[in-house]
Amino acid sequence: MSTLELRLDPDRVLADLRELAARTGGPAGARRLAWTADWAAARDFLLERLAELPVTVDRDEAGNLWADLPGERAGFVIVGSHIDAVPSGGWLDGSLGVMTALETLRAIAASGAAPPVGVRLVDWADEEGARFGRSLIGSSACAGTLRPDDLRALRDADGTVQADAMAEHGVDADEIGRVRGRLDGALAYLELHIEQGPVLLGHGWPAAAVSGTVGDERHVVTFTGEAAHAGSTPMATRRDPVAAAARATLAIREVGIAHGGVCTVGALRADPGVVTAIAGSCELLLDQRHLDPETLAAMLADATSACEDAAREFGCEVRPERIFSAAPTPFHPELVAAARTAVADAGGGDHEPVPSGPLHDATEIGRLVPTAMVFAQSDPPISHTAVEDSPEFALRIAIDAFGRTAATAIALAAAGRLTPPDGARHPDPPSTDPARPSDSSSTAA
Repeated sequence: MSTLELRLDPDRVLADLRELAARTGGPAGARRLAWTADWAAARDFLLERLAELPVTVDRDEAGNLWADLPGERAGFVIVGSHIDAVPSGGWLDGSLGVMTALETLRAIAASGAAPPVGVRLVDWADEEGARFGRSLIGSSACAGTLRPDDLRALRDADGTVQADAMAEHGVDADEIGRVRGRLDGALAYLELHIEQGPVLLGHGWPAAAVSGTVGDERHVVTFTGEAAHAGSTPMATRRDPVAAAARATLAIREVGIAHGGVCTVGALRADPGVVTAIAGSCELLLDQRHLDPETLAAMLADATSACEDAAREFGCEVRPERIFSAAPTPFHPELVAAARTAVADAGGGDHEPVPSGPLHDATEIGRLVPTAMVFAQSDPPISHTAVEDSPEFALRIAIDAFGRTAATAIALAAAGRLTPPDGARHPDPPSTDPARPSDSSSTAA
């Protein structure tokens, strides 16, 4: 099997990233919130760069942006990520993968020869879910796990319905099912991303292959008690939903510790939420993640029990509703091995692949298409904030490793060596636990 010679230029990737940051945020943080004018402006920058290449550019029914570089034979390898960002987010989250995918097309086009199979860049629409609370919009539409009704149920902090915001950008929610055919002929999917956490930094690794993404369960749990005056209601007779939610929050923390996973209560929202009144209701926003699906299910059961116990203790009723779920997604073993070798060859050291706690578009696509990811070290080890950053040497190694991984993936795909994940198929859209309306919560990936 001959491998395509593919060496990316980190200088060009970093220059593109810095110009994008200057145009869409600067030191105050990214302004690339999906379904806004700022997001459209960021895409305009990408389109300017793509116009310099011999590619066909189009947008699908879910708002994903594609650029196709044809190959010698049928089938294609997808490279990409997302250009949208959380409000005042970082300069690398998502955009690193998109600009490296752009450089991948540049490098192949500069060779003057068609690749063995096609290569397609994708900028997935609304990966973050930061405005309406539902992550992975474009990729889940492609994977067949998104329903049009989900988009009519979600609202932003101003009350705008997600389907209406999408329509302002030329996307009809009723047509998103048609996007599922975009993966027909896809032979592999590759994504470069910053880690967004402390593992690589703690080990001193500039980059790493990713073994897969964890499963995720997100719920809003509503505690309902009895609204009353804060001054005239004795403590012993109160049915306080905020107290119940607070008790449940501490118990849920212990659930995560006990199972070796993570449990996060992102917000407690009381109604009416004034200092002189006992609330009548309180919403608890819950996120739970684990690599093992059975353990994730056990964590959810334990968290639900903790909420029920807390509700009884404080004389309240409780009702949990799922707003999002994702099964653990292991990545393709041969591609993960290729990414591991690529990291080592790029100077990043040879070490075990790491799992991803955050979700990515690769979570959805990896169920259907052979998938791999490369992580770049985050330092500070945080994301979704304006101070997000990675050392330049780590970015250079990760970009180099991605190019090497892409070259191997293209060769493997051309040789027919990549088989889809076990049981891969386009699933029917989910029919249980529809997403509920959300006002200001961010359930970004």
